[in-house]
Amino acid sequence: MVVTLYHRIYAVNQSTCRALPGDAAWPSQSDWDQLNKTIGGNLIVGKPLAQPCYTPTIDADRDTCVTIRDDWTSGDLYYTDPVNVMSPYWLNNTCSPYLGSDPTCIMGNIAVYAVNVTGPDTVAAALKFAQQKNIRLSIKNTGHDYIGRSNGQGSLALWTHNLKNFTVFNYSSPGYTGPAIKAGAGIQFFEAYELAANAGYRVTGGFCPTVGMVGGYVQGGGHGPLSSSYGMAADNTLEFEVVTVDGRHLTASPTQNSDLYWALSGGGAGNYAVVLSLTIKAHPDGQTAGASFSFANTNATQYWAGVAAWHKALVTINTIPKFSTSWGFDNSAFSLNVATLADGTQAELEGYLKPFLDELSSLGITLASYNTSEHARFYDHYEAYSFPPEIYATNSSLGGRLIPPSTIEGNLTGLIAAFQQIVQDADFPRNRISAISVNVTHARVGNAAGSNAVLPAWRDALYTLNVGIGFDADAPTPELVAVQQKVNAWQALFTPLTPGGGGYMNEATFDDPSWKEDYYGANYDKLLSIKKKYDPGFALWQHTSVGTDAYWELNGEGRLCRVK
Repeated sequence: MVVTLYHRIYAVNQSTCRALPGDAAWPSQSDWDQLNKTIGGNLIVGKPLAQPCYTPTIDADRDTCVTIRDDWTSGDLYYTDPVNVMSPYWLNNTCSPYLGSDPTCIMGNIAVYAVNVTGPDTVAAALKFAQQKNIRLSIKNTGHDYIGRSNGQGSLALWTHNLKNFTVFNYSSPGYTGPAIKAGAGIQFFEAYELAANAGYRVTGGFCPTVGMVGGYVQGGGHGPLSSSYGMAADNTLEFEVVTVDGRHLTASPTQNSDLYWALSGGGAGNYAVVLSLTIKAHPDGQTAGASFSFANTNATQYWAGVAAWHKALVTINTIPKFSTSWGFDNSAFSLNVATLADGTQAELEGYLKPFLDELSSLGITLASYNTSEHARFYDHYEAYSFPPEIYATNSSLGGRLIPPSTIEGNLTGLIAAFQQIVQDADFPRNRISAISVNVTHARVGNAAGSNAVLPAWRDALYTLNVGIGFDADAPTPELVAVQQKVNAWQALFTPLTPGGGGYMNEATFDDPSWKEDYYGANYDKLLSIKKKYDPGFALWQHTSVGTDAYWELNGEGRLCRVK
């Protein structure tokens, strides 16, 4: 009989369901103490952020509770915490600072313990413990996550946020020789962009400054203001440093463990191995031009004609090398948050925008604001435009769809009608459409189809669309559920408008019934085979991840149990 390395090392617990606190099978305190000793004292007890707002500590911690309540919708509270995540839907109001009249503050979906990851040994020890003790695992860096992959009821969290190493060096391999950056899993974009700029380089990254560079972002594909210049973040990966679920410390690159490298480059977050660091191409820095503008809805007919005109213009604008845009609108105004023209001049950018602005004028639309600029470095441009305002405030839910040029060319009327249905929904007035337009065709990027696991629909997309709903910080659970249902319904409006398309998995819904096709497309079967190779017992499990429905499923208690 062949015994796999996975089972030979860890003697995996084969129980039907994962253990939860209170079960007879839950590890004893001495078990947890021994784990803590094994990993050098890096075990952290999970605590809800709002615990100071509940009895019996509320009288002693009243000032702390007030501070937490004031900052509850700010991302800063969450990415420096080992177990709490930004989405109130996934926190499920288990311990909200606005529900202090309730008698208890429970853990709910928050991890019970977290391991402060310091290197491969702590990860390997945590993986071994969780599998032997039949504990659910979760992986958290910052907690920027709309689909519930960074937490889990009764889980042991691997907290990678403190892996902050960052090195610029010359990389050499058969496929690429040139400048590169090796970044630890805890590096965020506000750090990466500045550190790269100080060394004379740019690096592909996201719009939101506090998102982590190495985790779900790049593993989900990763778009950003430089994508039209260099491709998706996953197109720029050179190698990953990982720990597999059987405890091996590996390098995944085009020449080492190439199947794992392929899967990690766009095939979904935290599902194939635990990533400790990423090595990615660095690009020479240089001047960057930028722009922003806005116009208000003072006349509905004119306004929607202006939105349609932007879509027509975008088909041409998106063919301009190194030009990307972030924009959005609701029923009151349209705004170009930022246009980025890498290695371009202010005059060139103004020239590219002029035909559209002339069209607005012919429609009788007057700009409410218009700004253009030129900076010596990309990082200075990024800082000037605040890129865009932090979208990961906790009091919002998001869905999305990739929109190809064929939709604009063949059914722009239907697309505009869907937009109007959303932004004019009186039951959910705090809604907004937002989008990122980048050109990541294989011709632009310079790679071949199938060279990584990025959803193929990205290569044909004109932009990635987001539909979002904001809500009050103290919104109760039934309202959060209603918001999620509405976002799902809105996301579904765009499916018939984009046949054969898909959505950016990091900015979409967790319960899309077509998630395999929409988030992975033709790559799904290959990704599943890689998942089974590197994680045959499905120790790593997240919503909408490859293999989610193959081994474990959530029961009515929030417990992971074997698929029947």
